[in-house]
Amino acid sequence: MSARTPAVPTASPHGWARALLTVLSALVAMAVVASLGLWAAGATGLPGGAFPRVVMAVVVIAVGGSVELSGDAGGLVGSDAALTVLPLSVTLTGALVLARGFVRPLRHGGNGGTIDARESAGWAGRIAVLWSAALLGLAFAARRSFAVPLGEGLLNDLGDFFGIEPRVGFTTDVPSTVLFGLLWLAGVLVVALLLTDGAALPGRLRTLVASARPAACAMVALLLACVVLGLVVGLVAAGTRGHPAETFAVLLLGLPNLAWLALTIGLGAAWDGRVEGPFGLPMPRVLDEVLRTPDIATLDLGTLTERDGRMWWLPVAAVVLLLASGFLAAVLSPAGTPLWAHAARLAGALVCTVLMICLVGRVYAHYGLSVLGIGDLGGGLTGQVFLRPRTWTALWRAALWGAAAGLVGALLVRWSRAGRGAGAGRGGRDGR
Repeated sequence: MSARTPAVPTASPHGWARALLTVLSALVAMAVVASLGLWAAGATGLPGGAFPRVVMAVVVIAVGGSVELSGDAGGLVGSDAALTVLPLSVTLTGALVLARGFVRPLRHGGNGGTIDARESAGWAGRIAVLWSAALLGLAFAARRSFAVPLGEGLLNDLGDFFGIEPRVGFTTDVPSTVLFGLLWLAGVLVVALLLTDGAALPGRLRTLVASARPAACAMVALLLACVVLGLVVGLVAAGTRGHPAETFAVLLLGLPNLAWLALTIGLGAAWDGRVEGPFGLPMPRVLDEVLRTPDIATLDLGTLTERDGRMWWLPVAAVVLLLASGFLAAVLSPAGTPLWAHAARLAGALVCTVLMICLVGRVYAHYGLSVLGIGDLGGGLTGQVFLRPRTWTALWRAALWGAAAGLVGALLVRWSRAGRGAGAGRGGRDGR
């Protein structure tokens, strides 16, 4: 009788080491994208070696963390600052890498098969624990302050006279950073499960996820297609219109912000906003021109086409991409699904998608500085930028567009399948 060869122990594909690799891969990818974007924006010149701290702050903001701006200018100087914006290029990079690392063991278990529901929950828990620890580290490290020049004129004279050197900085709210960072992680993992065929889930939940998966896949494909199309447009603009560094900074930090904003406008949604002072949004010049008005401006297809007639391509691109999404959802759905179900599911999915864009696409930035109650005297030290959606208008338009695209996509799939069936029947008769 031959001696059996002892089994060689291997690392679990859903153990702590693999979870650590998944979390670190996502954070490194986000940090690389943030670093490149900030480098293109000229942030490497920040004093005191603050660039790494700013990169960490951008990563914290990208996962929903809270970074607070602060001012310290003494009793004679008043300062006020606030910033609310998501660098969605960094967010999307982290979500894709993290989702990829999460779903791979769900498809390939330790013996080549899928892992069960209990192991899946443990795998998600390990990632959550390590993600929380990483968020804590980032939250405590992403802090820095800077000296702010008073510019020229009366403010500078007052500052020199009183020996004032205003400082502004940023710090993190650790509890809210961990809380919202975990909520962001939960959202990424839920979407990853929706897109993963074969993941181990309880019976009823498996049925629900299976029915929602085609529409979810279609919406993710729609969002990624918008980003790819925006990337192509941005690269063309960088090569033909000059200022490539500024363009690459926008692409590396805020490409989905612009691409998904354009999608909602193409579907007929409207946003309210304003650009005031020396600040601006990471957006093309035409958007800045629309929003830089004395009063609150409306950003929609009409106001954009008044500035640039080429913006009429937005609804054309939106309709084409949405019809392709409806077709994809119908292809992935089981044969025999009723037409009303195709329309209802894609309508619901598009409403959820547009709601997500409305929530993550908001922008607010404000900074003000005054000495002895006197502010913005030639120094350009006060400004405000904001952009907010008209949410309910966007949602009901998304419901109508989604229902129409789901219905048309299902009809196209039925016609294509009927045509292939008729062709196969004729081929069989000709062969006989």
